[in-house]
Amino acid sequence: MKRLILIGPIKQLVPMTGLPLNGALSDHQLLIIENAAILIEGIQIKAIGKFETLKTQYPKVELQELKGDHTCFPGFIDSHTHLCFGGSRANDYAMRNAGRTYLEIAKAGGGIWDTVVQTRKATKENLVKNTKKRANRHLKNGVTTIEVKSGYGLSVEEELKMLHAIKEADAALATDLIATCLAAHMTPKDFEGSAAAYLEEISTVLFPMLKAENLCHRIDAFIEESAFSALQIAPYFKKAKEMGFDITVHADQFSTGGSKVAIDFGALSADHLEASTETEIEQLAKSKVIATALPGASIGLGCAFTPCRKLLDKGAALAIASDHNPGSAPMGDLLTQAAILGAFEKLTNAEVLAGITFRAAAALKLSDRGKLEEGFLADFSLFHTGNYQEILYNQGNLKPCMVWKKGALVFDKHKG
Repeated sequence: MKRLILIGPIKQLVPMTGLPLNGALSDHQLLIIENAAILIEGIQIKAIGKFETLKTQYPKVELQELKGDHTCFPGFIDSHTHLCFGGSRANDYAMRNAGRTYLEIAKAGGGIWDTVVQTRKATKENLVKNTKKRANRHLKNGVTTIEVKSGYGLSVEEELKMLHAIKEADAALATDLIATCLAAHMTPKDFEGSAAAYLEEISTVLFPMLKAENLCHRIDAFIEESAFSALQIAPYFKKAKEMGFDITVHADQFSTGGSKVAIDFGALSADHLEASTETEIEQLAKSKVIATALPGASIGLGCAFTPCRKLLDKGAALAIASDHNPGSAPMGDLLTQAAILGAFEKLTNAEVLAGITFRAAAALKLSDRGKLEEGFLADFSLFHTGNYQEILYNQGNLKPCMVWKKGALVFDKHKG
């Protein structure tokens, strides 16, 4: 018989249920359960409801009674990160702040290629260690599911090293890591051949190995001047789709074109979108592609935010992710970034919270998390406050005091 645990009383529980996947949300649509509790059975939620009611219904349950006021949310989901990497790009950051552009730095030997060189030098064991360290920081901030991309190997051998490191880190962590192959991050400078030849090699040699070794089921590509064009990436994505991979796209970061590719190939998400115009916004809103904002990149690069307000008002589904990476988004604090994005784009609390819970889950095609309801994973965080509005109001300064993952308490601030 599975262990039953009742956790409460919780001053305010925000289950994120009953909300649409697409479009704008008002805070009045949020269900707020007062004096609530969560009943856990094994790794799943068995019931959500009033504390006294559930305590009466389950008199022999293992009770974990809370002291003081708490607010509860589903575990946050970071649907776009680059946690697995070697080295640092602090020099890039200093150069940008001194006036150099992202593309200028890349052409001067910095940028993505700098991290590729440092990641290739790193051992797999070192990559595992540092990925775990970064993921555990996310977990303490309430992030219980993290997408992690490769893309700093840029060869069959080095991409495999990264994806094996991500898989090994995942096996050793409480949080879930969802691996994505981003071998199409840029054409490696040491590849003797064209961009098309590189993509052909990756899709022909690496893709079957990903399947055989069960390393990932997601393929990403960077569509941009410094990476790949829509025309170049089409055969690559066609092969990925034929092999059963899900598609996601780095789209419209500095120029447009990527979001249309995402739509054309039925991608789960189009991520970045800082350069999206009214045309791209209209197209995304009419599609099933999740529009993913990456405020960490906007903060790191000092550029415009994704036009979230316009996307939501047109009816798009909006996820929010950290883009945690060593170059353009070194902060890696999802809650802080989401709160700042909300202030600049005039997003409601409901829209921001949806973007880092169930809408982010949809961007990863995960239907068992992002909400607190019966049958979902028991992934949730408790904050020391009796008012859910305090979470975004404090712009990331108010951190979880407890985090639960798959029915287990994996972080307790009181115990260090």
